[in-house]
Amino acid sequence: MSRSIAALVVAGMVLGVGEAYAQETTPGPGFVEVTYMPAGAALFTSKDNLPSFGNYGFGTAVNFNLSRFFSIEGELAAMVATTSDLQFGDLDSNVKAPNMLSYTANAIVPLLTGHSVVPYATGGVGALTMFERPLLNVRGDETFLSGNVGGGVKWYASNGRWGLRGDYRFLATQSKDDAPIFFGQDTRYAHRVYGAVIINTVK
Repeated sequence: MSRSIAALVVAGMVLGVGEAYAQETTPGPGFVEVTYMPAGAALFTSKDNLPSFGNYGFGTAVNFNLSRFFSIEGELAAMVATTSDLQFGDLDSNVKAPNMLSYTANAIVPLLTGHSVVPYATGGVGALTMFERPLLNVRGDETFLSGNVGGGVKWYASNGRWGLRGDYRFLATQSKDDAPIFFGQDTRYAHRVYGAVIINTVK
């Protein structure tokens, strides 16, 4: 299943790549940016005796800067399970949490413009799919409505073609009455961070 997640994320990266403009020398965002997230983490907090667990994260996003003060972003991110030392019933602690895939649409508001360093606030809505993990009685893929708020900072190189990004999100996932007991049947919360590379594809 982790191979399927990786394939989806790679497909998103390939679809998002465009032609960089070599003659552009102004630092700052382009009209279209592609963000590659090679390293991140998501921590789902414990609630009502349900376990906390952490997954390794990676993914991609495409950002459209509609003006200096507002942009929209489509994001595809995988959260691949690591050994989480789950404390849940009589489970063996080596059982991994389920792998997950999130896909969201976000609004991004820069808090400073006209500089190579751009802090921003962001929020969005989307969905989170939790893939089956029979040992946790997750016997089929489950999809939940999700929302996020957070912020981060972008830095753009002087040639205007690439940059770096650090991002934090507070996630809320609305569960369902028929959700697996492992995930609970109420809202779950998570903290997610990632470091990324930005490519300006259209200036």
